[in-house]
Amino acid sequence: MGLNKVKIGSFVELYSEPCGIPNLTVNDVSGVNRDKEFFEPSKQVGADTSKYKVVPPNYFACNLMHVGRDVVLPIALNHSGKNKIVSPAYTVFRITDETIILKEYFFILLKSEERDRYFWFHTDSSIRDGMEWNVFCDVEIEIPDTQIQKKYVDIYRGMQENLDAMTRGIEQMQITCDSYMKWLIKTTEKRAISEFIEPTDNRNEDLQYGIDDVRGISIEKKFIDTKANMQGVSLRPYKIIGPNDFCYVTVTSRNGDKVSIALNDSTETYIVSSSYVSFRIKSDEIIPEYMFMFMRGGDFDRYARFNSWGSAREVLALEDLGRFEIPLPTVDIQRNIVSIFNSFKTRMQIVERLSDMQNRICPVLVRGSIEDGGQ
Repeated sequence: MGLNKVKIGSFVELYSEPCGIPNLTVNDVSGVNRDKEFFEPSKQVGADTSKYKVVPPNYFACNLMHVGRDVVLPIALNHSGKNKIVSPAYTVFRITDETIILKEYFFILLKSEERDRYFWFHTDSSIRDGMEWNVFCDVEIEIPDTQIQKKYVDIYRGMQENLDAMTRGIEQMQITCDSYMKWLIKTTEKRAISEFIEPTDNRNEDLQYGIDDVRGISIEKKFIDTKANMQGVSLRPYKIIGPNDFCYVTVTSRNGDKVSIALNDSTETYIVSSSYVSFRIKSDEIIPEYMFMFMRGGDFDRYARFNSWGSAREVLALEDLGRFEIPLPTVDIQRNIVSIFNSFKTRMQIVERLSDMQNRICPVLVRGSIEDGGQ
């Protein structure tokens, strides 16, 4: 059968439809990450979003400007069945001739570090090392015929269908959680969380915890491995964060108005920068996971930003954080809500693992198809 050499430009077509909606929020706009997936919410949006682009189902969106910066081609295929909206900086296109290449095969072909390096090699010499559309179209690829493509695409589709089914289930659980939370807010007495928390300030003075225990906090409200350069840094003043302890970054005038706060819901003990503020639950009336559920949402972020003070940097004091009010049902009801939320998190983790497995298998599928087609 042999392999065919074709240029990308022979089977793609640009698409540029503005959404026409001027006031979209970050929750309405998608981005594309390094794993070549759409993600929501977006990190930020412009003041006027009317020129943001529509990405219909089965269309691609990519950010050619960031190929050189990230040494990755950020590209995603919209297989969601509904329109997505992306920044005007993205290039949107579709496959025009699937007698040459199947859209899913083209996508899995691009999901490899080898392809990313190849596109990076063809970037221009601008400040961002971007890639021009005509250069992208001029890239030549080697592919088998569509019968062989389909055999390997079917494997990919099977994994994608499982992911889609689990994602739909997660979305339904999310709706259930959100609806219940809204019902509680409307029907249950609210109380300030200052009634239930107390500050902590345990330091790593005896160096019981080392560099592997250092953590930062992401805007996704999770503890993460630190990104700071720790060479020569003394760990003695670092704060100890035990299981069920809370910790947050006091500066709120960055990160798209999201507050970096996290609950240590593991059995491990971490240490964090002394600039962070930490606290814990001191009352049996509230479960840490239940309180944290309200800190994960936009209402808390908006409250924290409004109650932050400063000039060049606005910060949120623990006293001000403590005035945040949440509905307080019985502990049994709290446990039930937390149980639902934990099931939601477990499914999310399964989806993340399946997605990672799918990403890792794509280069294997491509190699198999090339070997199959070259025989």
